[in-house]
Amino acid sequence: MATSSAQRGNTLVGFILGLVVGLLIALVVAVYVTKVPIPFMNKGLTRNAEQDAAEEKKNKDWDPNAPLYGKNPAANAPIDTAKPDKSVQAPEPAAPAASEDPLGDLAASKAQQTDAFQYFVQVGAFVSSTDAEGQRAKLALGGYDPVVSQRDQDGKIIYRVRLGPFDSKTQAEQIQTQLKSNKFESALIRVQR
Repeated sequence: MATSSAQRGNTLVGFILGLVVGLLIALVVAVYVTKVPIPFMNKGLTRNAEQDAAEEKKNKDWDPNAPLYGKNPAANAPIDTAKPDKSVQAPEPAAPAASEDPLGDLAASKAQQTDAFQYFVQVGAFVSSTDAEGQRAKLALGGYDPVVSQRDQDGKIIYRVRLGPFDSKTQAEQIQTQLKSNKFESALIRVQR
């Protein structure tokens, strides 16, 4: 039987050899990374005043939330709190057109205003407040302004998510139709004033 030669080695030599190989690999990676161009970095690009002015003009009235406003951007646009320009004069309100029957117009407007009910569109009633707040958040992302209210019903607190109040049933029905098209189930609630 042949005697096997005993392998001799030193742990320290293996450790040092592994360290050197690792450092060489790190050096190669570092050289490669520094020689490759960096994306999104414009080296040596200079801009003049005209380009800066054109960019500022383009971004002057830019609104990053414009896609979130939905179909009617004027209704949901943020109100500009800057001081009004004094050179622009507000137009004077036009005088209301004279009607042939002013008393009839007055009676019709009073009849519309004296609706004995307020209308709400309820989008959910939940036992837990976290579920109600989740539904409220979904509606808020959809561009609505919901309110969460509490009600004691048979000894349990119910959290209702509602939109409103609306003065007319047609307004509430329009909102309900919009909600239905956005896949929200809702109910029309009529409350006496």
